[in-house]
Amino acid sequence: MAHYVERLWRPGDESGFGLSRRDRHPGRYQAYVPDELGTKLPQLGEDAQAAAADALVVLGRADERLGERGKFLSHLLIRSESISSSWIEGNRVTPKKLAIAEALQQGPRVALDVVANVRATEQAIEQLADRARPITVSDIEDLQHVIEPGLERGIRIEQNWVGGTGYSPLRADFVPPPEEDVQRLLEDLAGFVTETEGNPVVRAAIAHAQFETIHPFVDGNGRTGRALIHTVLARGDALRNVLIPISTVFAGDTDSYLDGLDAFREFPPRLDDWVIGFAAAVERAAGGALNLAAEVDELDKDLLERLIQYRTEQGIKPAKPRSDAVSLRVLQNLANEPVLTVERAAERWGTSTSAAYRALTELAEAGLLGRTKDQKGKLVCYTADAHLGLVALTERSNRVGGVDTASRRPKLAPDAPSVEHVGRLFR
Repeated sequence: MAHYVERLWRPGDESGFGLSRRDRHPGRYQAYVPDELGTKLPQLGEDAQAAAADALVVLGRADERLGERGKFLSHLLIRSESISSSWIEGNRVTPKKLAIAEALQQGPRVALDVVANVRATEQAIEQLADRARPITVSDIEDLQHVIEPGLERGIRIEQNWVGGTGYSPLRADFVPPPEEDVQRLLEDLAGFVTETEGNPVVRAAIAHAQFETIHPFVDGNGRTGRALIHTVLARGDALRNVLIPISTVFAGDTDSYLDGLDAFREFPPRLDDWVIGFAAAVERAAGGALNLAAEVDELDKDLLERLIQYRTEQGIKPAKPRSDAVSLRVLQNLANEPVLTVERAAERWGTSTSAAYRALTELAEAGLLGRTKDQKGKLVCYTADAHLGLVALTERSNRVGGVDTASRRPKLAPDAPSVEHVGRLFR
């Protein structure tokens, strides 16, 4: 049964400088130890069951409507998810900076941290989604290590806490279980994810909340826990074609998200409240994915028309590139690969660097790709600014409840993109 354990906090010798009197002195605090989950879903009330069932139907419809196209959009959606995760953690990064850092494998530390989250999310989906493969504590450790490669791999061996002054658990918002309970609880969670049957939305909600409650790592818990959501949904066959960026909804209302986690940890747990809130976030995220897919389709058509217009004005024949033209292949793949170098384009499409250079230059001259230079003025890559702008707009919209940001401008979100065509949410 869930319970609190009283522990004694003893500050280290270095604790005096710059700290309050309360933080400079030892004291007692309560660490929360959750109950083990087992391998069966708990009984929910009618409202929670109905909310989870509705969310599962919405996920299925979105996945079916996106179809194979969803796999093409997954990179944009994963970026959106990871950017939202980083904003929850307090890291401010734009879609463009993230995409450049991912493509070039260099850039600001914040962007590189989010790139690690992108890879972790992909890993969670691709490697852990197979139901025939049991999930182990080692798998979860691997996932966290991809997110935080600078830390030593493995679960924590010390007490940690969430919120408060940052130094002392005495005034923390939440204190997870003591370090000696982490292995046992994480093994139980791995068994739950592997063996539990039933509505995958409910399973994902419980697994995520339990992971965040255990808080098994020194850092990277939030991003790892959100990546696990997709693992559970994929293992439950709720999604086959596309990632649904649920963290974009969490990022838009962090107070409700944290309140939901608090409800999960009450005595007795208000599990119904958490599941209902989680299901609502799933539905909103599915709607956002469909909106983004529609915007990308519209944008791709618009960019092709603009390329044809440019070639017509320049007297280039044929005005519409042939189906095997490098420029057309690049254009049709921008949602999947929004940052390109000449070398990457040549490798991707099996052509010479000179042909790749001509194609990228044509798209840039037509105003369809941006050019990014380093501090010395050297061209380093080409960017699909309109596609990346759509991700930024999705982020901005989700932070104000999924509405047009012309009517409600978000306080904490990427700036509105300054490109000509970025869809209906351009503000």
